[in-house]
Amino acid sequence: MPDIQGSSLSLVWVLPFVFLVAAMAVVPLVAGQLWERAQHLFIAGLVIVVLLAMSAAFGLSETARLALRTVIGDYVPFVLLLMALFVTAGGIVVRGNLRGTPGTNAALLAIGIVLANLVGTTGASIILIRPLLRANDDRTHNAHVVVFFIFLVSNIGGSLSPLGDPPLFLGYLHGVDFFWPAMHLLPLTLTAAAGVLVIFLAVDLYFYRREGRLSSDPTPPGPLQLAGILNILLVAVIVAGVILTGTFDLGQVTLFGLEIEVSSVVRDVALLLVTAISLRWTPPLLRQENGFTWGPLREVAILFAGIFITLIPVTAMLSAGAGGAFAPLISSVMRPDGSFENIALFWVTGALSSFLDNAPTYLVFFELAGGNAQHLMTAGAATLIAISAGAVFMGANSYIGNAPNLMVYAIARQRKVRMPGFFSYMAWSVIVLLPIFALLSLLFLSH
Repeated sequence: MPDIQGSSLSLVWVLPFVFLVAAMAVVPLVAGQLWERAQHLFIAGLVIVVLLAMSAAFGLSETARLALRTVIGDYVPFVLLLMALFVTAGGIVVRGNLRGTPGTNAALLAIGIVLANLVGTTGASIILIRPLLRANDDRTHNAHVVVFFIFLVSNIGGSLSPLGDPPLFLGYLHGVDFFWPAMHLLPLTLTAAAGVLVIFLAVDLYFYRREGRLSSDPTPPGPLQLAGILNILLVAVIVAGVILTGTFDLGQVTLFGLEIEVSSVVRDVALLLVTAISLRWTPPLLRQENGFTWGPLREVAILFAGIFITLIPVTAMLSAGAGGAFAPLISSVMRPDGSFENIALFWVTGALSSFLDNAPTYLVFFELAGGNAQHLMTAGAATLIAISAGAVFMGANSYIGNAPNLMVYAIARQRKVRMPGFFSYMAWSVIVLLPIFALLSLLFLSH
């Protein structure tokens, strides 16, 4: 059966997703305890409303097919990879403690940028956020350290490898060479990372010189030690498995009427096995030391279930291009001759990636640009750079731009860090990140 025609949908179909984003942004500020108790019911209600509306408009069988394709093809692999990295990284313990000076914090952020390209933004965030929190747990002002951690480790740092961030992995699966991002995004990444690090040092130095300290450090300084070697090996297995299953074509199988790549099934089964091995053979003491709980993963999984379902009609409307309700948005990134205005493409891709899941946003604009990886890597390289950088970098603009953002936020709150709310966080991103992105536009995308 054909997919729903995005050109036939009005902007009314965007409302459930808008309500979800608005609720997450506003309700915790005015009724935090109510949101913690009722957010799961609210998300479930929105999902039911969207599915009922789609059933009425397109039929029950087509709605079931689209929902199954979204769940099986997108959501389940997303959650399984997230879970595998979350569980294995949660079994890697960095013992000891450093003093959270501006120099030490900047060094940890720099290490995180490199690590994000090896184990993904999720893996790097889970491994390093707790050592960073311990280093700064005697400081009265430490929320800004976590904010910059999200900027750099959970987002910008994952821009040089398909393993770093889901949008680049999608590009890899659609034919973009593994090393293409490193060769073409390196100047932008270095500029963005250096700019944000300089701003961080200035901000952290300001607070460090003027703030007070707790009477006793909850975790006194001590030499660093790494424990959980099994999980380090399992992370390597995850990385290798993702690369290998994306390289070989093993054919397709039919499940619930959907054609599914066998390599995807192998990958997902491998992720489940890695997760099970980590849970079975990691000493419980290691997870206790990490303060490991399922709460952050559960919170992200439930929220993104709502995002993936409410995005079904939105993605269809975006895919309709100039023939859909988002025609003014699409036309803003194209010149009269049909070529792309790459600065506009960078900002539009980034703006949508700030609030939508950045992986499908990347794919929509990848297809809009022709979907031919060989062309986009060569003659269309500037266009692919704009799409890639916008999707990866601007996932840092809000808490829901990238899954690790919410995980880091949840872990920091568990550790009693007074994290900024949705809009306060966005104030940080507007002040810090938007000028950096404007600089990138002028230096790398204006020609």
